[in-house]
Order: sequence, then structure tokens, then C-alpha cells
Amino acid sequence: MLVLKRLIAVVVTSVTVIVGGAAALAQQPGTGQPRPWQLGLQGSASPVMTDIIWFHDLLLWVIALITLFVLALLVVVMVKFNARSNPVPSRTTHNTTIEVLWTVVPVLILVTIAVPSFRLLFFQLHTPPADVTVKATGKQWFWSYAYPDEKFEFDSLMVADKDLKPGQPRLLAVDNEMVVPVNKVVRVLTTGADVIHAFAVPSFGIKIDAIPGRINETWFKAEREGVYYGQCSELCGKDHAFMPITVRVVSDKDYAAWLGDAKKKYATDDSRPTSVAAVEATK
Repeated sequence: MLVLKRLIAVVVTSVTVIVGGAAALAQQPGTGQPRPWQLGLQGSASPVMTDIIWFHDLLLWVIALITLFVLALLVVVMVKFNARSNPVPSRTTHNTTIEVLWTVVPVLILVTIAVPSFRLLFFQLHTPPADVTVKATGKQWFWSYAYPDEKFEFDSLMVADKDLKPGQPRLLAVDNEMVVPVNKVVRVLTTGADVIHAFAVPSFGIKIDAIPGRINETWFKAEREGVYYGQCSELCGKDHAFMPITVRVVSDKDYAAWLGDAKKKYATDDSRPTSVAAVEATK
């Protein structure tokens, strides 16, 4: 009787969790930034993120089916092979069919998972010919964006709470946004100026380390105009939580207009000598 009561409690709890989870999943996921009480990944704004969400959902079903199968086996064992129902236990030690199945079936499941996994990895890591190149440099604790083809660079710092404008999210809005055109391949080069940072924008499906002395590369193709937020995803110091990433995706016309203004506002002077920070010798 006690076992039956516990089983009923487990079933009721599981149904409650599943129903609650389904209700949360029914909500439209936030695209560009998280929403309160959101469950699941942010909405997709790029082909890579679309494939990531599809693969995530596939794995969720695989895991759920395996879990339910194992649960069913455990229930059968508890009901059929307890001391009361089975006072004389079997002394069987080997079953060739079962041993072959529990070896072959997991292998087949892993192969099924591996095929789309490798395809997704190749899609993420193979950068197509870029329309725009942006170099993102992580610093303590803000980002600097350079457009090498256009020869300008600017810093992007988080907007303080007291300076937030209506519609700007706390801890995510910045003073100077990274601007890119819609439906164009954007190659992002990342590096660090001091310690290891990580450049991550969930709705684009990108997350890559920014390491001092090394250039890493990723890419995205934003399919919709809008503002998309990310953050540094590496524990880089005391202000790690305060170096957000804001990417504004605009039309080709608006991008051309922004580019013209940015060239005047952020133009770099190649004629200036490079300044080298003095390093205090340590003994």
C-alpha cells in the first residue's frame, strides 16, 4: 500500500510538472533578450540558432523517451519482483538477447544523435564569405568594436541604471551599439585586451572566447531587424556582469546612413604613433 501511494504521488507530481512546463513552453520565447519566467532558449534570429533549437528539441524528446522507458522498467521491477510477488527469485545470470540489445540500442541512439550534431558543428564553424567584418575586443569591463574594412573603432559601455531610457533593458543596454545590416553575413573576430572574455548573443546562436594574443572567428546572419542582446560569458573579473553586448540589425539603407556617420564620429587616425603602455619591471 505504501509503495502504491508513493507511486501515485510520483505520477501526480510528474503530470503537474509536465503541464506547467507545457504552459511555459507555449509562451512565445523572447527574441533578442530573455523574458520573465521564460522557459527554453531565446527565439531564433539566424539560421544557426534555428538549427540549434531544432537539435535541442530533438535531444529533449530522445531524453524524455529514454527516461520514461527506464521509469517503466523500474516500476515493473518494483511490482513484479518484490519479495511478496516473487518469493523465490530467479537465479538467471546471463541473457544473450538482452545483453546484445542494451549494447546495440544505445550505439544506434548515439549514431542518430551524432549525424545532426556533426552537421550543426560544421555549419557553425564554416564561415561563408562575409559581407561585413567586425572585430570585437573584450576589455575590463566593456567591448570595443572595430570595422576593419571601414577603418573606424569605438567603445561600447553599459548604460547605468540612472541613465536608462524608456525601453532600454537594465544591464543590457549600451551607449554605442554594434550595428549590422539585415540578411548579410557578419564575420565576428574576437580577441581580449587583458584577460579571457567570451562574446555571446543567444538569438544568433554564437558564443566564442575572446583570448588575449589570439583571434577567434564566428559568424551570424540576422534574418530580422531589431535589437539583440548578449553578455560576456566568461568569468573575467569583478565587473563581469556589467559588460553587455548590444547588436542593432537595420536595413541596408539605414546601415549605409549609420556607416557614413560612424566614419566621421569614430574614424581612426593611422598617422598617430602606436602608444605602448609602460610595464613596471618586477623583481
